[in-house]
Amino acid sequence: MKIKSGATSVHVILLLLILVASLWLDTEGATCRPSGRIRGEKPPPRKCNRENESECCRRGRFYPTFQCSPPVTHHTKAILTLNSFEKGGDGGGPSECDNKFHSDNTPVVALSTGWFNNKKRCHQNITIFENGRRVHALVVDECDSRRGCDAQHDFQLPCPNNVVDASKAVWKALGVPKSDWGGLNIHWSDAWPFTIYIYLSIYIYIYIYIYIAYPFFPFLLA
Repeated sequence: MKIKSGATSVHVILLLLILVASLWLDTEGATCRPSGRIRGEKPPPRKCNRENESECCRRGRFYPTFQCSPPVTHHTKAILTLNSFEKGGDGGGPSECDNKFHSDNTPVVALSTGWFNNKKRCHQNITIFENGRRVHALVVDECDSRRGCDAQHDFQLPCPNNVVDASKAVWKALGVPKSDWGGLNIHWSDAWPFTIYIYLSIYIYIYIYIYIAYPFFPFLLA
C-alpha cells in the first residue's frame, strides 16, 4: 500500500477540487441571456393582484424570459422587490419549497429562476446587504423568470433574472423607509452554512474515495 507516498498527490487533488468548487460558486450562471419571450394577454377582471405595486401583463406586449440568472458571488448584485407570501397576497399560490404560505412578518424571499436553481436553495438562508445592514432571510419560493401572464402566475409579468423578492419583514429589518419599499438595489450572498455544506460535501466525498477506494484501486494515484 502506498498511501503515505501518495499523500502529496492526495492533498494536491483535494486543493484542486476545492479550487474548482470555489470557481463553481463564483460562476454559477455566468452566461445568462434571454431564453425566449412570451406575449402578454389582458387579465380577466379582478384576476391580477396589484398589491405591492405588482405589474399586470398587457395585451400584445412581449416579455423576455430567462432560464438563468447572473453569476452568484460573495456579493451578488440584485434588485430587491416586495412580495406578500400570505394567502391572498400578490405572491399567488403557496411557496414552491414547502407548499405553504408565510407571514409577512417572517423574513422570507423568492429568488429568480436561475438563483433558485431547481430548488437547490430551498430552505437555505441568504444574507442581504443594504443600508449599512445585513439581514438573513429564508428562501421559500421561486420568482419565475420562465413563465408569466397566466392564471398560475396571477397574470403578472415573468420575473426578471436578478430579483430577490422579499417579505415586508426583510424590508423592515433593512431599515428602509416604507415610502421607498418596492424596488431597491442590493447585494446578497449565500449564508455561510450553505457554502460550508458545499465545501464539506466535496471534501468528505474525496476523502472517502481516496482512503477507502485507494487500497482496491492503487493505480489511481500511481
